[in-house]
Amino acid sequence: MGPAPAGAAGELEVMEPMLEGAVKKKKKVSLKRRVEARSPAEGLLQPVKLSRAELYKEPTSEELNRLRETENLFHSSLLRLQVEELLKEVSLSEKKKERIDAFLREVNQRILRVPSTSETELTDQAWLPAGVRVPLHQVPYTVKGCFRFLPPAQVTVVGSYLLGTCIRPDINVDVALTMPREILQDKDGLNQRYFRKRALYLAHLAQHLAQDPFFGSVCFSYSNGCHLKPLLLLRPHGKDERLVTVRLHPCPPPDFFRPCRLLPTKNNVRSAWYRGQSTDGSPGEPPTPHYNTWVLQDTALEAHVQLLSTVLGSGPGLKDGVALLKVWLRQRELDQGLGGFSGFLISMLVAFLVSTRKIHTTMSGYQVLRSTLQFLATTDLTVNGISLCLNSDPSLPALADFHQAFPVVFLDFSGCLNVCADVTASTYHQVQHEAQLSMALLDSQAEDSFQLLLMTPKPMVRAFDHILHLRPVSRLQAACHRLKLGPELQDYGGDYVSAALGPLTTLLEQGLGSRLHLLAHSRPSVPKWEISQDPPKHKDTGVLTLGLLLRPEGLASVLEMGPEADQPEAAAFRKLWGPRSELRRFQDGAIREAVVWEAASVAQKRLIPRQVVTHLLAHHADIPETCVHYVGGFLDALIQGPKETSGTGEEALAAVVRCYDDLSRLLWGLEGLPLTVSAVQGVHPVLRYTEVFPPTPAWPAYSYYERLRKQASLVPRPDKPCPAYVEPMTVVCHLEGSGQWPQEAEAVRRVRAAFQLRLAEILTQQHGLQCRATATHTDVLKDGFVFRVCVAYQREPQLLREMRSPEGMITLRDTPASLRLERDTKQLPLLTSALHGVQQQHPAFSGAARLAKRWVRAQLLGEGFSDESLDLVAAALFLHPEPFSPPSSPQVGFLRFLHLVSTFDWKNSPLVVNLNNELNVEDQAEMRSGFLAARTRLPVMVIFTPQDRKSSMWTQDGPSVQILQQLVVLAAEALPILEKQLLDPWGPGDIRTVFRPPLDMYDVLIRLSPRHIPRHRQAVDLPAASFCRGLFTEPRPSLLMPVLGYDPPQLYLAQLRAAFGDLALFFYDQHGGEVIGVLWKPSSFQPQPFKASGMKGRMAVSRGGELAMVPHVEAILEDFAVLGEGLVQAVEARSERWAV
Repeated sequence: MGPAPAGAAGELEVMEPMLEGAVKKKKKVSLKRRVEARSPAEGLLQPVKLSRAELYKEPTSEELNRLRETENLFHSSLLRLQVEELLKEVSLSEKKKERIDAFLREVNQRILRVPSTSETELTDQAWLPAGVRVPLHQVPYTVKGCFRFLPPAQVTVVGSYLLGTCIRPDINVDVALTMPREILQDKDGLNQRYFRKRALYLAHLAQHLAQDPFFGSVCFSYSNGCHLKPLLLLRPHGKDERLVTVRLHPCPPPDFFRPCRLLPTKNNVRSAWYRGQSTDGSPGEPPTPHYNTWVLQDTALEAHVQLLSTVLGSGPGLKDGVALLKVWLRQRELDQGLGGFSGFLISMLVAFLVSTRKIHTTMSGYQVLRSTLQFLATTDLTVNGISLCLNSDPSLPALADFHQAFPVVFLDFSGCLNVCADVTASTYHQVQHEAQLSMALLDSQAEDSFQLLLMTPKPMVRAFDHILHLRPVSRLQAACHRLKLGPELQDYGGDYVSAALGPLTTLLEQGLGSRLHLLAHSRPSVPKWEISQDPPKHKDTGVLTLGLLLRPEGLASVLEMGPEADQPEAAAFRKLWGPRSELRRFQDGAIREAVVWEAASVAQKRLIPRQVVTHLLAHHADIPETCVHYVGGFLDALIQGPKETSGTGEEALAAVVRCYDDLSRLLWGLEGLPLTVSAVQGVHPVLRYTEVFPPTPAWPAYSYYERLRKQASLVPRPDKPCPAYVEPMTVVCHLEGSGQWPQEAEAVRRVRAAFQLRLAEILTQQHGLQCRATATHTDVLKDGFVFRVCVAYQREPQLLREMRSPEGMITLRDTPASLRLERDTKQLPLLTSALHGVQQQHPAFSGAARLAKRWVRAQLLGEGFSDESLDLVAAALFLHPEPFSPPSSPQVGFLRFLHLVSTFDWKNSPLVVNLNNELNVEDQAEMRSGFLAARTRLPVMVIFTPQDRKSSMWTQDGPSVQILQQLVVLAAEALPILEKQLLDPWGPGDIRTVFRPPLDMYDVLIRLSPRHIPRHRQAVDLPAASFCRGLFTEPRPSLLMPVLGYDPPQLYLAQLRAAFGDLALFFYDQHGGEVIGVLWKPSSFQPQPFKASGMKGRMAVSRGGELAMVPHVEAILEDFAVLGEGLVQAVEARSERWAV
């Protein structure tokens, strides 16, 4: 499972222009686009044909060496090719490097020519022109010290460009500007003096460089999002403006600051200066570990580059591995912003692994990637830090000292600088979680592991079950005061977002407890601003977004059970939960502290984390619920039943399944049947929890019907609205084998009919159930639900395969009847049972599958896809979630469904759904190779399961190429719209937008009367008013069978397709749709030779002196209205869409 590989392009016969044309240009694709005549195999992946001489040619020594390297250093030849192509794609070409080097030389010369200034006080900034602002928030403004500008003592290229590990598309070159000692003073490490001088240094540079026409863009930004460390960004002028961005980092001479003054236990921001408090600055001063680290980072720029250059230059595979790791981080959005796990950190980690001999210099890039991911997956740097320092100097601080100051610890070779100082515990745990998923994917040896690992993006909205936005972020300022984070604010220089982030995530992790698997937070993108503007304020960072990855097993509980009242832990529990904590006596007699959440339905239980989060934030951080925008259940309304207010149908589904279980026990225990029941198996979607709108008990009001007393049945009254739709749920009842069964198919059918009659009699006599028997099934009314029991004989499909020759020889051959019967009585029950097991294992499967089917049908494409095929696509998201973890909310499952449908290479790959984990790697490889060999004989959409490894039986009847193409286009358009809505911190707007079908593509629209649409209340846009459908809400004794399967729009559609199926395609949303879309078939408008027998829907015209037949559109439209008299309100012809 996975996206289409690069180069395959997903070309599904007419799919080539699909994503490139329709999606990028945002134009709807017409279903009637003609399919060009071509070979059936054109565009398919085909094996390469070699001559005998080429096939058996002796390999060269170079080929043997390459094969040996592939065997030793890579997983497979395919993986080696994929890695090499990716590295080519993300690496810089030599021509671009030459242009970048030329630009860097010019930058160097221009920087050295910037004139000096005279010395002034730091607070005297009048020398700066009005068009340049200092890129730093100077709070407090008063600070001691003097400043003058002198050209840098040294200009050095540092970072990934010099190391050869930078990756496209955004090429950044870091340049360190070593400020002369003359402009620095001994105590510049105190009270932001160094950072003020650094900012003024950049402001003066910006003033002069901005006047140089050589530069196309000169602006400020932050170094890794740290607001105390601005950067100056330079871009070339003209066509090379997007070639490169040069980032200027002013830094002190390497040995200017004494490391012992910048240890994590030291204070370098005095409270008397920062807070205006009167203190002598001795032992009562809080340490400022982050402030100290930011100063140390600037002193170590060149030393770190020298270390990395030495290590990464020792083997070509090391640089390739770092590049692959950067791609891996980028796809997971882990490397951006303050606290991100940057490319520099991953490079330092590779250097550490080389120094500890966990990575060898002869390893390939793939092995470096794998070894690094293995280390990340198994090592928790929040508990056990690591260090590059080999010095055993006792004056150096211990790792434990750093663990007290920082959540994540990774020391450089000096033993004084924690390079992971800005990484939060949440971010590192997210990196660790992703590494664990990636290692599981690599160990699975899946064919598409490369695609899923390095080519599939993982945005937060698709990776986490619930998302919440804190807005505005200025509320975190009050939270800092409530949480008493004064020392942290002093350390972070007033950045209340960074100061509050760690305590808030720790608080939420503690409160969510067993419900939570992982909590992650966004890292706002690093801002850029013009040199004439003030730097952005902390509140300008937008919103703080948190992602919750939930444990499905912990979501069902409404109770947080605390310690017993007399235990010492009880006080901490009460402090955490505040007024929500209360004493309760439990069945075992214990009196405990407990918190009970309000949740009456499964849907509400899924959203208990919302109650937890909003309560904890309000109680501990003074963040009201109005400032928390929680995204977890916005799509639930699309699968709520007409009369449901809080649930999403899970309770109704469970009620049907319980009723089915009761009926099964009755069938097993029947007495009086000639043969005993050997198996009872449900096959209806409701019994695998995937029916979009589960049935409700039907208690018919007789005033809406006419009675057929002889048949104990009801029929609709023409003067009343269409009655409620009651769908019978099919149950297959297998009888035991016996030698008395006849050996002819027709005789078996007659015996089964007799069993159906006898079954109805016994159920009525022994259990008082209302039954109605036919030759093929028996309808049973139980507790308001109608079950359609079909008796099956296990050898009947075999009898239908038997073909007798004139000589009396019997041969076995599959026939449409035998395949259909085997599918309905053997394969479908097995599939229903397996999908029922998926629901038991993954509770969100039901909601995700129902949302997926609701969306497909809302696009008027439901007729092209069987229930089973859509259920299997949804099941694949849970059984093969790579590179994600299985969804725990329907919302995320639906987003991944859209992504899978829109990116999967349906033409060149089968979707393998490994139900019950019955298929091993070899089985799946064999199925894929068999697929390629038989591709031209298989349907356009191929889904394999353990029971269906060759034929894709669930997609044999559809979709067609055009229908699948349209679904892919619509999914590709809907996904970014829906993700943007869910990520909008001020509300999703109209969440039903992506569920509304595009009607502008149809040639004719047939408007239906809601009076005769029985499922009118299931529409995407819930009608303000509808009609009473003749059902009581409370149980009533019913002696008559309700009207079954009566849906006038579906009956009308069947008539339209029977009468005009050769001229047009018809599309309809069975869940309350009020419009039928009609598309003319292009081939039907080609003039046909005149035939008197073929005049149906056509008229005779003269073409070139000969009579020909063309569609009589006006008459056909009139027939549409006549066929649907009473049901059809209007027929809208869009004449510009067709021509005769």
